[in-house]
Amino acid sequence: MIRSAILTMSDKGSRGERTDETGPALKMFLEKHGYKIEYYKIIADDEELICKELISLCDDLKVDLIITNGGTGFSKRDVTPEATRKVIDKYVPGIGEAMRMKSMQITMKAILSRGIAGIRKDTLIINLPGSPKGALENLQFIIDALPHGIDILKGAASECAEQQ
Repeated sequence: MIRSAILTMSDKGSRGERTDETGPALKMFLEKHGYKIEYYKIIADDEELICKELISLCDDLKVDLIITNGGTGFSKRDVTPEATRKVIDKYVPGIGEAMRMKSMQITMKAILSRGIAGIRKDTLIINLPGSPKGALENLQFIIDALPHGIDILKGAASECAEQQ
């Protein structure tokens, strides 16, 4: 089972002024695909706060996967990719590229998404858009590849390869 966390970036949501529809939709989608959601939180679009939360989830809670949503657009407050870059050890460009490529088949506005993916220690972090539709579409594009990547990250896939 892949231990996961969902982190929603929303100034209004963190103040209780807006209901987060994306986080719960992602939770349902991931659980349907066999992921265990161990953590869910809404925080403000604040780079330092996002960094702190990502580090804690990777270093303390040690989840396998963090799915962020929100903060990937052009607004001055959209800083999720910048915070993610600051905390990752390795950049995983293929995930963001694949999501944008597949999303562009639906809307050309997909080129405006700045979401990235990367690894910190033994955790994969993936930035998704803030809208439920965009987040779910993007996650659906990559969901089948994630277990293999996480197995490799955790060392399980390399052990299997050595046994063959």
